[in-house]
Amino acid sequence: MTDFPQAPSYHPDPALLKLGDSFYDAVTAADFPQAILRFRNDRAAAQVGLEGLSDPQWLNHFARFQPLPDNLPQPLAMRYHGHQFGSYNPDLGDGRGFTFAQLRDAQMNDLMELGTKGSGTTPYSRSGDGRLTLKGGVREVLATEMLEALGVQTSRSFSLVETGEALQRHDEPSPTRSAVLVRMSHGHIRIGTFQRLAYHGAADDMRRLVDWCLAELFVTSAERDQDPVDHFFDLAVARTARLAAGYMVSGFVHGVLNTDNINVTGESFDYGPWRFAPTFDPGFTAAYFDHSGLYAYGRQREAILWNLAQLAISLRLICDAPPLVARLEMFEARFRDAYGLHLERRLGIEAPDGSFDTQAAWQLQQAVEAALIATGHSIDRFFFDAYGGTLPADYGAQWDGVRAALAPYRAFAQGRDHPYFSGEPCSMLIEEVEAIWSAIDRDDDWRPFHAKIAKIREMRDALSYRGTLW
Repeated sequence: MTDFPQAPSYHPDPALLKLGDSFYDAVTAADFPQAILRFRNDRAAAQVGLEGLSDPQWLNHFARFQPLPDNLPQPLAMRYHGHQFGSYNPDLGDGRGFTFAQLRDAQMNDLMELGTKGSGTTPYSRSGDGRLTLKGGVREVLATEMLEALGVQTSRSFSLVETGEALQRHDEPSPTRSAVLVRMSHGHIRIGTFQRLAYHGAADDMRRLVDWCLAELFVTSAERDQDPVDHFFDLAVARTARLAAGYMVSGFVHGVLNTDNINVTGESFDYGPWRFAPTFDPGFTAAYFDHSGLYAYGRQREAILWNLAQLAISLRLICDAPPLVARLEMFEARFRDAYGLHLERRLGIEAPDGSFDTQAAWQLQQAVEAALIATGHSIDRFFFDAYGGTLPADYGAQWDGVRAALAPYRAFAQGRDHPYFSGEPCSMLIEEVEAIWSAIDRDDDWRPFHAKIAKIREMRDALSYRGTLW
Protein backbone atom coordinates (compact mmCIF):
# COMPACT_ATOMS: atom_id res chain seq x y z
CA MET A 1 0.00 0.00 0.00
CA THR A 2 1.83 3.09 -1.25
CA ASP A 3 0.10 5.64 0.98
CA PHE A 4 0.75 3.73 4.21
CA PRO A 5 2.70 5.99 6.60
CA GLN A 6 5.80 3.95 7.44
CA ALA A 7 6.38 5.08 11.02
CA PRO A 8 9.73 4.08 12.57
CA SER A 9 7.76 2.44 15.39
CA TYR A 10 5.86 0.14 13.02
CA HIS A 11 7.35 -3.34 13.48
CA PRO A 12 5.22 -6.09 11.90
CA ASP A 13 5.80 -9.63 13.13
CA PRO A 14 3.28 -12.22 11.86
CA ALA A 15 4.45 -14.72 14.47
CA LEU A 16 1.36 -16.94 14.24
CA LEU A 17 2.61 -18.24 10.90
CA LYS A 18 5.43 -20.00 12.77
CA LEU A 19 2.87 -22.26 14.45
CA GLY A 20 1.54 -23.72 11.23
CA ASP A 21 -1.94 -24.08 9.82
CA SER A 22 -3.07 -26.81 12.24
CA PHE A 23 -3.85 -24.03 14.73
CA TYR A 24 -6.03 -21.77 12.58
CA ASP A 25 -7.99 -21.32 9.37
CA ALA A 26 -7.51 -18.56 6.84
CA VAL A 27 -10.77 -16.62 6.46
CA THR A 28 -12.22 -13.61 4.68
CA ALA A 29 -13.78 -10.59 6.37
CA ALA A 30 -17.39 -9.62 5.73
CA ASP A 31 -18.12 -6.94 3.15
CA PHE A 32 -20.00 -4.34 5.19
CA PRO A 33 -22.43 -1.89 3.55
CA GLN A 34 -21.07 1.04 5.61
CA ALA A 35 -17.99 2.00 7.59
CA ILE A 36 -18.56 4.82 10.10
CA LEU A 37 -15.67 5.35 12.49
CA ARG A 38 -16.99 5.66 16.04
CA PHE A 39 -13.83 5.17 18.13
CA ARG A 40 -10.12 4.97 17.42
CA ASN A 41 -7.58 4.50 20.18
CA ASP A 42 -4.63 6.60 19.13
CA ARG A 43 -2.81 5.95 22.42
CA ALA A 44 -2.83 2.23 21.65
CA ALA A 45 -2.05 2.87 17.98
CA ALA A 46 1.07 4.82 18.96
CA GLN A 47 2.46 1.70 20.65
CA VAL A 48 2.58 -0.11 17.32
CA GLY A 49 3.28 2.71 14.88
CA LEU A 50 -0.25 3.12 13.52
CA GLU A 51 -1.23 6.49 14.98
CA GLY A 52 -0.32 8.26 11.71
CA LEU A 53 -3.12 6.63 9.72
CA SER A 54 -5.73 9.01 8.37
CA ASP A 55 -9.34 8.11 9.07
CA PRO A 56 -9.84 6.74 5.52
CA GLN A 57 -6.68 4.64 5.88
CA TRP A 58 -7.86 3.47 9.28
CA LEU A 59 -11.16 2.30 7.79
CA ASN A 60 -9.37 0.50 4.96
CA HIS A 61 -7.53 -1.63 7.51
CA PHE A 62 -9.99 -1.90 10.39
CA ALA A 63 -13.35 -2.03 8.59
CA ARG A 64 -12.44 -3.45 5.18
CA PHE A 65 -9.45 -5.37 6.57
CA GLN A 66 -6.93 -4.63 3.86
CA PRO A 67 -3.76 -6.34 5.18
CA LEU A 68 -1.17 -4.19 6.89
CA PRO A 69 2.23 -4.08 5.12
CA ASP A 70 4.49 -7.10 5.73
CA ASN A 71 1.91 -8.60 8.06
CA LEU A 72 -0.54 -11.49 7.92
CA PRO A 73 -1.61 -11.82 4.28
CA GLN A 74 -5.06 -13.07 5.30
CA PRO A 75 -7.04 -13.08 8.58
CA LEU A 76 -6.71 -16.23 10.70
CA ALA A 77 -9.55 -17.76 12.75
CA MET A 78 -8.11 -19.64 15.72
CA ARG A 79 -9.16 -23.20 16.57
CA TYR A 80 -9.99 -24.06 20.17
CA HIS A 81 -12.39 -25.96 22.45
CA GLY A 82 -13.59 -25.06 25.92
CA HIS A 83 -15.72 -25.60 28.97
CA GLN A 84 -18.81 -23.38 28.91
CA PHE A 85 -20.47 -23.15 32.33
CA GLY A 86 -18.82 -26.44 33.23
CA SER A 87 -19.78 -28.38 30.09
CA TYR A 88 -17.13 -29.31 27.54
CA ASN A 89 -17.75 -28.08 24.00
CA PRO A 90 -15.53 -29.37 21.16
CA ASP A 91 -17.37 -27.27 18.54
CA LEU A 92 -15.85 -23.88 19.31
CA GLY A 93 -13.31 -21.64 17.56
CA ASP A 94 -13.30 -18.04 16.37
CA GLY A 95 -16.88 -17.79 15.15
CA ARG A 96 -17.16 -14.05 14.62
CA GLY A 97 -13.60 -12.84 14.88
CA PHE A 98 -10.08 -13.45 13.66
CA THR A 99 -6.49 -12.40 14.14
CA PHE A 100 -5.84 -9.61 11.65
CA ALA A 101 -2.28 -8.50 12.38
CA GLN A 102 0.65 -8.91 14.77
CA LEU A 103 3.14 -6.20 15.64
CA ARG A 104 5.90 -5.48 18.13
CA ASP A 105 5.41 -2.82 20.78
CA ALA A 106 7.83 -0.01 19.94
CA GLN A 107 9.12 0.36 23.51
CA MET A 108 8.84 -3.07 25.16
CA ASN A 109 9.14 -5.24 22.03
CA ASP A 110 6.12 -7.26 23.25
CA LEU A 111 4.11 -9.05 20.61
CA MET A 112 0.80 -7.23 20.18
CA GLU A 113 -2.08 -8.76 18.29
CA LEU A 114 -4.97 -7.05 16.56
CA GLY A 115 -8.02 -9.30 16.74
CA THR A 116 -11.59 -8.65 15.71
CA LYS A 117 -15.11 -9.15 16.95
CA GLY A 118 -18.05 -9.02 14.55
CA SER A 119 -15.97 -9.35 11.38
CA GLY A 120 -18.08 -12.04 9.70
CA THR A 121 -18.62 -15.78 9.60
CA THR A 122 -15.87 -18.40 9.85
CA PRO A 123 -15.86 -22.23 9.85
CA TYR A 124 -16.75 -22.00 13.57
CA SER A 125 -19.76 -19.68 13.35
CA ARG A 126 -22.21 -22.58 13.61
CA SER A 127 -25.65 -20.93 13.31
CA GLY A 128 -24.41 -17.42 14.17
CA ASP A 129 -24.22 -14.50 11.79
CA GLY A 130 -20.65 -13.54 12.72
CA ARG A 131 -21.72 -10.00 13.56
CA LEU A 132 -21.49 -7.72 16.60
CA THR A 133 -24.14 -5.30 17.77
CA LEU A 134 -23.12 -1.68 18.07
CA LYS A 135 -24.26 -1.79 21.69
CA GLY A 136 -21.94 -4.72 22.33
CA GLY A 137 -19.07 -2.78 20.79
CA VAL A 138 -19.79 0.32 22.87
CA ARG A 139 -19.94 -1.79 26.01
CA GLU A 140 -16.58 -3.42 25.27
CA VAL A 141 -14.89 -0.06 24.73
CA LEU A 142 -16.24 1.16 28.07
CA ALA A 143 -15.20 -2.01 29.90
CA THR A 144 -11.65 -2.06 28.58
CA GLU A 145 -11.06 1.65 29.14
CA MET A 146 -12.28 1.35 32.74
CA LEU A 147 -10.26 -1.77 33.54
CA GLU A 148 -7.11 -0.34 32.01
CA ALA A 149 -7.55 2.80 34.12
CA LEU A 150 -7.80 0.61 37.23
CA GLY A 151 -4.60 -1.26 36.38
CA VAL A 152 -6.20 -4.56 35.38
CA GLN A 153 -4.59 -6.71 32.70
CA THR A 154 -6.97 -6.31 29.77
CA SER A 155 -7.18 -6.23 26.03
CA ARG A 156 -7.58 -2.69 24.74
CA SER A 157 -10.32 -1.57 22.41
CA PHE A 158 -8.44 -0.36 19.34
CA SER A 159 -11.21 0.54 16.92
CA LEU A 160 -15.00 0.56 16.70
CA VAL A 161 -16.70 1.00 13.34
CA GLU A 162 -20.44 1.02 12.71
CA THR A 163 -21.22 -1.19 9.72
CA GLY A 164 -24.76 -0.34 8.64
CA GLU A 165 -26.53 -3.68 9.05
CA ALA A 166 -29.73 -4.38 10.98
CA LEU A 167 -29.19 -7.35 13.30
CA GLN A 168 -31.72 -9.62 14.93
CA ARG A 169 -31.00 -10.64 18.54
CA HIS A 170 -33.18 -12.56 20.98
CA ASP A 171 -31.82 -10.80 24.09
CA GLU A 172 -32.20 -7.14 23.10
CA PRO A 173 -34.62 -5.04 21.04
CA SER A 174 -34.26 -5.82 17.34
CA PRO A 175 -33.43 -4.91 14.68
CA THR A 176 -30.36 -3.29 16.19
CA ARG A 177 -27.31 -1.54 14.79
CA SER A 178 -24.14 -3.43 13.87
CA ALA A 179 -20.42 -2.82 14.35
CA VAL A 180 -17.00 -4.38 14.01
CA LEU A 181 -14.52 -4.08 16.86
CA VAL A 182 -10.75 -4.44 16.78
CA ARG A 183 -8.98 -5.18 20.07
CA MET A 184 -5.26 -5.10 20.81
CA SER A 185 -3.89 -7.72 23.16
CA HIS A 186 -0.91 -9.94 23.91
CA GLY A 187 -2.26 -12.73 21.74
CA HIS A 188 -5.39 -14.88 21.84
CA ILE A 189 -4.04 -18.23 23.02
CA ARG A 190 -6.70 -19.54 25.38
CA ILE A 191 -6.87 -22.38 27.84
CA GLY A 192 -9.31 -23.83 25.32
CA THR A 193 -6.55 -23.81 22.68
CA PHE A 194 -4.66 -26.37 24.77
CA GLN A 195 -7.83 -28.31 25.54
CA ARG A 196 -8.41 -28.86 21.86
CA LEU A 197 -4.91 -30.30 21.41
CA ALA A 198 -5.39 -32.62 24.40
CA TYR A 199 -8.78 -33.71 23.03
CA HIS A 200 -7.11 -34.77 19.76
CA GLY A 201 -4.00 -36.21 21.47
CA ALA A 202 -1.82 -33.80 19.47
CA ALA A 203 1.29 -33.99 21.67
CA ASP A 204 3.71 -32.57 19.09
CA ASP A 205 1.45 -29.58 18.43
CA MET A 206 1.10 -28.98 22.15
CA ARG A 207 4.88 -28.93 22.62
CA ARG A 208 5.13 -26.55 19.69
CA LEU A 209 2.50 -24.27 21.22
CA VAL A 210 4.21 -24.22 24.63
CA ASP A 211 7.52 -23.26 23.00
CA TRP A 212 5.79 -20.63 20.87
CA CYS A 213 4.10 -19.06 23.89
CA LEU A 214 7.38 -18.88 25.79
CA ALA A 215 9.18 -17.35 22.82
CA GLU A 216 6.50 -14.95 21.63
CA LEU A 217 4.10 -14.10 24.48
CA PHE A 218 6.22 -14.19 27.64
CA VAL A 219 9.38 -12.33 28.55
CA THR A 220 11.62 -15.15 29.79
CA SER A 221 15.33 -15.15 30.53
CA ALA A 222 17.09 -16.69 33.55
CA GLU A 223 14.34 -19.21 34.17
CA ARG A 224 14.52 -20.77 30.71
CA ASP A 225 16.60 -23.63 32.10
CA GLN A 226 13.37 -24.96 33.64
CA ASP A 227 11.35 -27.63 31.93
CA PRO A 228 9.45 -25.58 29.31
CA VAL A 229 6.03 -26.98 30.23
CA ASP A 230 6.56 -26.33 33.93
CA HIS A 231 7.89 -22.84 33.15
CA PHE A 232 4.93 -22.06 30.89
CA PHE A 233 2.39 -23.24 33.45
CA ASP A 234 4.14 -21.32 36.21
CA LEU A 235 3.79 -18.11 34.19
CA ALA A 236 0.15 -18.83 33.34
CA VAL A 237 -0.73 -19.42 37.00
CA ALA A 238 1.00 -16.22 38.10
CA ARG A 239 -0.65 -14.09 35.39
CA THR A 240 -4.16 -15.43 35.92
CA ALA A 241 -3.85 -15.03 39.71
CA ARG A 242 -3.15 -11.35 39.11
CA LEU A 243 -6.16 -11.15 36.81
CA ALA A 244 -8.47 -12.63 39.46
CA ALA A 245 -7.14 -10.17 42.04
CA GLY A 246 -7.58 -7.26 39.65
CA TYR A 247 -11.23 -8.17 39.09
CA MET A 248 -11.88 -8.20 42.84
CA VAL A 249 -10.25 -4.85 43.64
CA SER A 250 -11.95 -3.25 40.65
CA GLY A 251 -15.37 -4.58 41.60
CA PHE A 252 -15.58 -6.11 38.14
CA VAL A 253 -17.64 -9.14 37.12
CA HIS A 254 -16.69 -10.59 33.74
CA GLY A 255 -19.76 -12.78 33.61
CA VAL A 256 -18.55 -15.60 31.34
CA LEU A 257 -15.27 -17.03 32.66
CA ASN A 258 -15.33 -20.12 30.46
CA THR A 259 -12.02 -21.75 29.52
CA ASP A 260 -12.30 -20.35 25.99
CA ASN A 261 -12.43 -16.85 27.53
CA ILE A 262 -9.27 -17.18 29.63
CA ASN A 263 -6.10 -16.09 27.85
CA VAL A 264 -2.95 -17.92 29.04
CA THR A 265 -1.23 -14.53 29.40
CA GLY A 266 -3.72 -13.62 32.13
CA GLU A 267 -5.14 -10.80 30.06
CA SER A 268 -8.88 -10.21 30.34
CA PHE A 269 -10.79 -10.08 27.06
CA ASP A 270 -14.07 -10.82 25.26
CA TYR A 271 -16.59 -8.73 27.17
CA GLY A 272 -20.21 -9.82 26.98
CA PRO A 273 -22.58 -9.46 29.97
CA TRP A 274 -19.98 -7.73 32.22
CA ARG A 275 -20.89 -5.42 35.08
CA PHE A 276 -19.20 -3.49 37.85
CA ALA A 277 -20.62 -4.30 41.28
CA PRO A 278 -22.02 -1.22 43.06
CA THR A 279 -21.22 -2.70 46.49
CA PHE A 280 -19.06 -5.52 47.80
CA ASP A 281 -21.61 -8.28 47.24
CA PRO A 282 -19.92 -11.67 46.64
CA GLY A 283 -23.11 -13.02 45.07
CA PHE A 284 -23.46 -10.24 42.49
CA THR A 285 -23.73 -11.66 38.95
CA ALA A 286 -23.41 -10.07 35.52
CA ALA A 287 -25.08 -12.57 33.20
CA TYR A 288 -28.85 -12.97 33.40
CA PHE A 289 -28.40 -16.62 32.40
CA ASP A 290 -25.94 -17.40 35.24
CA HIS A 291 -28.73 -18.79 37.41
CA SER A 292 -26.42 -20.67 39.79
CA GLY A 293 -24.04 -17.75 40.30
CA LEU A 294 -21.13 -19.80 38.92
CA TYR A 295 -19.31 -16.65 37.83
CA ALA A 296 -20.54 -14.30 40.56
CA TYR A 297 -18.26 -11.53 41.80
CA GLY A 298 -17.01 -13.47 44.81
CA ARG A 299 -16.51 -16.73 42.88
CA GLN A 300 -14.25 -15.43 40.11
CA ARG A 301 -11.06 -16.50 41.89
CA GLU A 302 -12.50 -20.00 42.21
CA ALA A 303 -13.59 -20.04 38.57
CA ILE A 304 -10.19 -18.98 37.27
CA LEU A 305 -8.43 -21.56 39.45
CA TRP A 306 -10.79 -24.27 38.12
CA ASN A 307 -9.93 -23.17 34.58
CA LEU A 308 -6.23 -23.43 35.38
CA ALA A 309 -6.84 -26.98 36.56
CA GLN A 310 -8.29 -27.74 33.11
CA LEU A 311 -5.13 -26.34 31.55
CA ALA A 312 -3.07 -28.60 33.82
CA ILE A 313 -5.15 -31.60 32.77
CA SER A 314 -4.51 -30.73 29.13
CA LEU A 315 -0.75 -30.33 29.72
CA ARG A 316 -0.66 -33.83 31.22
CA LEU A 317 -0.44 -34.96 27.60
CA ILE A 318 3.22 -33.84 27.62
CA CYS A 319 4.10 -33.38 31.32
CA ASP A 320 3.94 -35.40 34.53
CA ALA A 321 1.38 -34.31 37.11
CA PRO A 322 3.52 -33.40 40.19
CA PRO A 323 5.05 -30.14 38.86
CA LEU A 324 1.68 -29.01 37.53
CA VAL A 325 -0.01 -29.70 40.87
CA ALA A 326 2.77 -27.82 42.66
CA ARG A 327 2.16 -24.76 40.49
CA LEU A 328 -1.60 -24.92 41.06
CA GLU A 329 -0.98 -24.94 44.79
CA MET A 330 0.86 -21.62 44.44
CA PHE A 331 -2.23 -19.89 43.06
CA GLU A 332 -3.71 -18.84 46.40
CA ALA A 333 -0.54 -17.16 47.68
CA ARG A 334 -0.06 -15.41 44.38
CA PHE A 335 -3.68 -14.27 44.34
CA ARG A 336 -3.35 -12.87 47.86
CA ASP A 337 -0.18 -10.92 47.06
CA ALA A 338 -1.62 -9.62 43.79
CA TYR A 339 -4.80 -8.56 45.62
CA GLY A 340 -2.69 -6.61 48.11
CA LEU A 341 -0.70 -4.93 45.37
CA HIS A 342 -3.82 -3.91 43.43
CA LEU A 343 -5.42 -2.69 46.65
CA GLU A 344 -2.44 -0.51 47.55
CA ARG A 345 -2.31 0.92 44.05
CA ARG A 346 -6.02 1.75 43.95
CA LEU A 347 -5.74 3.39 47.38
CA GLY A 348 -2.67 5.36 46.35
CA ILE A 349 -0.54 4.08 49.23
CA GLU A 350 2.75 2.30 49.81
CA ALA A 351 4.98 1.19 52.66
CA PRO A 352 7.34 3.94 53.89
CA ASP A 353 10.32 2.14 52.39
CA GLY A 354 8.49 1.31 49.15
CA SER A 355 8.47 -2.43 49.85
CA PHE A 356 5.52 -4.82 49.77
CA ASP A 357 4.53 -6.42 53.08
CA THR A 358 2.34 -9.47 52.47
CA GLN A 359 0.93 -9.54 56.01
CA ALA A 360 0.10 -5.83 56.11
CA ALA A 361 -1.61 -6.07 52.71
CA TRP A 362 -3.60 -9.10 53.89
CA GLN A 363 -4.79 -7.24 56.99
CA LEU A 364 -5.78 -4.28 54.83
CA GLN A 365 -7.72 -6.53 52.47
CA GLN A 366 -9.63 -8.16 55.32
CA ALA A 367 -10.45 -4.83 56.92
CA VAL A 368 -11.64 -3.22 53.68
CA GLU A 369 -13.82 -6.17 52.69
CA ALA A 370 -15.37 -6.41 56.16
CA ALA A 371 -16.23 -2.71 56.25
CA LEU A 372 -17.63 -2.67 52.72
CA ILE A 373 -19.84 -5.67 53.46
CA ALA A 374 -21.00 -4.36 56.84
CA THR A 375 -21.87 -0.89 55.55
CA GLY A 376 -23.03 -1.66 52.01
CA HIS A 377 -20.93 1.32 50.97
CA SER A 378 -20.21 2.09 47.30
CA ILE A 379 -16.97 0.49 46.15
CA ASP A 380 -16.09 3.40 43.87
CA ARG A 381 -16.90 6.03 46.50
CA PHE A 382 -14.76 4.29 49.12
CA PHE A 383 -11.67 4.13 46.92
CA PHE A 384 -12.18 7.73 45.82
CA ASP A 385 -12.57 9.03 49.38
CA ALA A 386 -9.76 6.90 50.82
CA TYR A 387 -7.20 7.61 48.09
CA GLY A 388 -3.96 8.63 49.77
CA GLY A 389 -4.63 6.51 52.84
CA THR A 390 -6.82 8.77 54.99
CA LEU A 391 -10.55 8.22 55.52
CA PRO A 392 -12.83 11.28 55.83
CA ALA A 393 -14.24 12.05 59.27
CA ASP A 394 -17.78 11.04 58.29
CA TYR A 395 -16.67 7.42 57.92
CA GLY A 396 -17.85 6.17 61.33
CA ALA A 397 -16.74 3.53 63.82
CA GLN A 398 -17.43 0.67 61.38
CA TRP A 399 -14.37 1.88 59.47
CA ASP A 400 -11.97 1.91 62.42
CA GLY A 401 -10.45 -1.39 61.32
CA VAL A 402 -9.64 0.14 57.94
CA ARG A 403 -8.06 3.16 59.61
CA ALA A 404 -5.87 0.89 61.71
CA ALA A 405 -4.85 -1.16 58.65
CA LEU A 406 -3.98 2.03 56.74
CA ALA A 407 -1.82 3.43 59.54
CA PRO A 408 1.48 1.77 58.47
CA TYR A 409 1.23 3.22 54.95
CA ARG A 410 2.06 6.53 53.34
CA ALA A 411 0.50 8.22 50.32
CA PHE A 412 2.07 8.01 46.89
CA ALA A 413 4.10 11.12 46.07
CA GLN A 414 1.28 12.63 43.98
CA GLY A 415 -1.38 11.89 46.59
CA ARG A 416 -4.68 13.64 45.87
CA ASP A 417 -2.97 16.48 44.03
CA HIS A 418 -4.87 15.96 40.79
CA PRO A 419 -8.01 17.73 39.45
CA TYR A 420 -9.82 14.39 39.37
CA PHE A 421 -10.14 14.42 43.17
CA SER A 422 -11.95 17.76 43.16
CA GLY A 423 -14.96 16.17 41.49
CA GLU A 424 -16.90 12.95 41.83
CA PRO A 425 -15.62 9.37 41.53
CA CYS A 426 -15.67 7.80 38.09
CA SER A 427 -17.84 4.69 38.00
CA MET A 428 -19.26 2.38 35.37
CA LEU A 429 -22.48 1.00 36.80
CA ILE A 430 -25.08 -0.60 34.58
CA GLU A 431 -27.37 2.42 34.76
CA GLU A 432 -24.63 4.63 33.37
CA VAL A 433 -23.84 2.19 30.57
CA GLU A 434 -27.51 1.99 29.59
CA ALA A 435 -27.84 5.79 29.62
CA ILE A 436 -24.82 6.13 27.32
CA TRP A 437 -26.27 3.57 24.94
CA SER A 438 -29.73 5.13 25.09
CA ALA A 439 -28.36 8.47 23.88
CA ILE A 440 -26.66 6.73 20.94
CA ASP A 441 -29.62 4.52 20.11
CA ARG A 442 -32.28 7.20 20.42
CA ASP A 443 -30.56 10.34 19.13
CA ASP A 444 -27.24 9.15 17.68
CA ASP A 445 -25.72 11.30 20.41
CA TRP A 446 -22.14 10.17 21.13
CA ARG A 447 -21.34 13.00 23.54
CA PRO A 448 -22.03 11.01 26.74
CA PHE A 449 -19.86 8.18 25.41
CA HIS A 450 -16.89 10.45 24.67
CA ALA A 451 -17.37 12.34 27.94
CA LYS A 452 -17.18 9.06 29.86
CA ILE A 453 -14.01 8.03 28.02
CA ALA A 454 -12.46 11.39 28.93
CA LYS A 455 -13.45 10.96 32.58
CA ILE A 456 -12.01 7.45 32.70
CA ARG A 457 -8.72 8.66 31.27
CA GLU A 458 -8.61 11.49 33.78
CA MET A 459 -9.02 8.89 36.53
CA ARG A 460 -6.25 6.79 35.02
CA ASP A 461 -3.88 9.75 35.15
CA ALA A 462 -4.92 10.54 38.72
CA LEU A 463 -4.29 6.98 39.88
CA SER A 464 -0.82 7.13 38.35
CA TYR A 465 -1.22 3.87 36.48
CA ARG A 466 1.12 3.34 33.58
CA GLY A 467 -0.31 0.29 31.91
CA THR A 468 -0.96 -2.92 33.80
CA LEU A 469 0.66 -4.31 36.93
CA TRP A 470 2.63 -7.09 35.21
